[in-house]
Amino acid sequence: MPEKPLNQRKFLQPEQLRELGLLLFILAIGLAVQLRNPVFLSISNITSLFTNTAILGILAVGMMLVLVTRGIDLSIGAIIAFTGMVTALTVARFPGLPPFVAILEGIIIGMVFGALSGILVARLDVLPIIATLGMMNVVRGLTYVVSGGQWVSSYQMSDGFKAIATGKLFGINNLIVIAIVVYIVAAYYIRHTRVGRRIYAVGSNPEAAEISGLPRRRLIFLAYLIMGGLSGLAGVLWVAKFASAQGNTAIGYELNVIAACILGGVSISGGVGRIFGLILGTVLLGILNNALPLINVSPFWQMGIQGLVILAAVITNVLVRRNTERDALRRRAI
Repeated sequence: MPEKPLNQRKFLQPEQLRELGLLLFILAIGLAVQLRNPVFLSISNITSLFTNTAILGILAVGMMLVLVTRGIDLSIGAIIAFTGMVTALTVARFPGLPPFVAILEGIIIGMVFGALSGILVARLDVLPIIATLGMMNVVRGLTYVVSGGQWVSSYQMSDGFKAIATGKLFGINNLIVIAIVVYIVAAYYIRHTRVGRRIYAVGSNPEAAEISGLPRRRLIFLAYLIMGGLSGLAGVLWVAKFASAQGNTAIGYELNVIAACILGGVSISGGVGRIFGLILGTVLLGILNNALPLINVSPFWQMGIQGLVILAAVITNVLVRRNTERDALRRRAI
């Protein structure tokens, strides 16, 4: 058979090559840690790893959409604290409240704050980092006002509410089940809906998207709205998991979420991000948090190692993006 022209051959795309490399890196780390500590690949530890990573994974979906639009959201940790506190106070006041009502309450509250951030960024053209930094401080302050500086403890929460995070469905922890559902919905939304594809178009080239008639501001607003809703959901799950609501909950957690996105290949320049890569990035961060203590790595070194891995991911993203742009220019020249 005649050889196909170069532009018709089927090669892996740069993003797929990067994800393959990330998958191999995860497997190599897993093998190395297993050799040091056989507990790592035990069923109980793997279950614990995915349970502890579930909330991070849920938030990473929303952050990916925001980053794709060339934005960022630094308020999610504060929203987690506020929604968790308000939900915990509600459950303490009404012990018979059905769990799904508590979840709905958290999502709605989170969407309100997400909508406010979306208005600041999309309608008033405030820089995303400034808008969400201000929102972070406002929401964190509201958390202390609502709680009066007090904690809501485990004994004040009903068993039904705590079962949101501790219960199981078909033998799988509810947190993992909820994360899987979020990822399935997100994958369908991104790949098979017009709005999902338009969000990526806005991030790839905002000027061209606006000239072509895409509702750029509305799509950016939607990304922050979704991020807020997922933050509210995470706030409820967080409180249910740890059976405690505090004003300083999830301080700095937004940095972990951004790190998971970057590790997964989401570009901070917008327009680039895949669900499979996001899963790998979240799992890698979860493995680092889980495995390093198992092999007795100092907490100070743990932070350093995580930082080096994130820097390596950023550099890889830049190189992949440059190679992609270079290949595109070559194809146009041909």
